[in-house]
Amino acid sequence: MTSSGSPVVLGVESSCDETGFGIVSEGTLLGQGLASSASQHAEFGGVVPEIAARAHVEAAVPTLRIALADAGIETRDITHVAATSGPGLATAVHVGLAAAKSVAWALDVPLYGVHHLAGHAAADTLEHGPLPERSVVLIVSGGHTSILAIGDLVRDPIEHLGDTLDDAAGEAFDKVSRLLGLGYPGGPAISRAAVDGDPQAFAFPRALLRPKDAPFTFSFSGLKTAVARTVEKLERAGEPVPVADIAASFEQAVVDVLVTKALRAVRERSLDTLVIVGGVAANARLRAVAQERCDAAGITLRIPPPRLCTDNGAMIAAVGDLLVRSGASPSGLRIAADPSAVLHGAQLPLPQ
Repeated sequence: MTSSGSPVVLGVESSCDETGFGIVSEGTLLGQGLASSASQHAEFGGVVPEIAARAHVEAAVPTLRIALADAGIETRDITHVAATSGPGLATAVHVGLAAAKSVAWALDVPLYGVHHLAGHAAADTLEHGPLPERSVVLIVSGGHTSILAIGDLVRDPIEHLGDTLDDAAGEAFDKVSRLLGLGYPGGPAISRAAVDGDPQAFAFPRALLRPKDAPFTFSFSGLKTAVARTVEKLERAGEPVPVADIAASFEQAVVDVLVTKALRAVRERSLDTLVIVGGVAANARLRAVAQERCDAAGITLRIPPPRLCTDNGAMIAAVGDLLVRSGASPSGLRIAADPSAVLHGAQLPLPQ
């Protein structure tokens, strides 16, 4: 504990291509450090696990030092450590978890293994304070698109209302960006291109929005295919590909589906708060459309600032801080990486 008696929690994130360390105390972000290897993956059009793992190894110590300096504390001030132990790229998760174990062992402090997606939900608490008693959370990222019903994030079971059947929204952004020659990562590239485009130029499909469809299930594979066929048809006819219009129309199709289904979940649960988190939550069009539709429906919308939407150590520290303050038992050094962990609770169980 610090001189004030408050826990100081170090969070470690390494599930994909960002190496993140964050420091949180009593719900307040003290400091963080973040390194990305995205530029090293750009030539491959997606994340290469071996390159990501090597980058985590190289970035771990420098990024930890940045977080400590940003928080204005010393290593000895850390009272607890939390780390992503799943899901994510196996080699990448192992690196961050090993780093967290090393710090916890060296300082002789408790270690918590947490679920990466719970971290995204917790990120919002760093900006807007505690989550309401009940809320619907839409998680949209490169690997996940899910609608969750959440109570107390670290005490209550997390209920999956719906997930994606195929591509996650962020994955679809990456694939369409590659089709349009806009590069990696696809989310920011599509968003930049869409600014000058007409979102009504192409009538791309909005999957699973018919009354008989699963109300909270997503599918973006057909949308991606529709874009590919449109580009192929134009190129075959020798016509120029209107990149900005296609990007804007694709982006609007994704946003329409995400917001429609999320608001449906809020209404069906008779709740009044929607929380949108994950890397795609940084998308300006999603933020604008969600705000407009939530305002019209009388629903409170919570979205973290873009810097807390993408993967970062602060969000993992936020989960750890909530676990510590709830009195949860530490995971200890036996916690193992679980690259395919399903989200049932914020803290991952120990291996049997």
